[in-house]
Amino acid sequence: MDIRIGHGFDVHALAEGLRLVLCGVEIEHTKGCVAHSDGDVAIHAICDSLLGALALGDIGKLFPDTDQQYKGIDSRKLLKHVVEIVTNNGYSISNIDCTIAMQRPKLRPHIDTMRERIAEVVGIDVDRISVKATTTERLGFEGREEGVSATAVTLLIKA
Repeated sequence: MDIRIGHGFDVHALAEGLRLVLCGVEIEHTKGCVAHSDGDVAIHAICDSLLGALALGDIGKLFPDTDQQYKGIDSRKLLKHVVEIVTNNGYSISNIDCTIAMQRPKLRPHIDTMRERIAEVVGIDVDRISVKATTTERLGFEGREEGVSATAVTLLIKA
């Protein structure tokens, strides 16, 4: 059996007055991600994990922040395109595991919706999508509420 594991990591600074979007869910908060796209750090990490499993680089290679067509884009559109690349390469997604690190706001109330949004885009059952949230106990840039980071791991299986 041909299986591939991919890992992704992304980080964005936080700033007052911007939208906070994580896993395709807009979350009420005083700060949001500074980014060329909608700044969905979790989806960006997931995209990188999928591309990494196929040794195809990262989302910056596919969707450069110098290209105006991606200005403010909904990151679910980027993920949809990456999933098409996975499928076109003969693989299917077995599961996705994503962890988001930020001090505030509490993300637990949004986790189930986040999982559902990712499952919709990638076309697999929600029980194959894990989204977790953690604080950094007020340590580092996440703990100081200067930014948010996300990691993701995916397993691909040759169809």
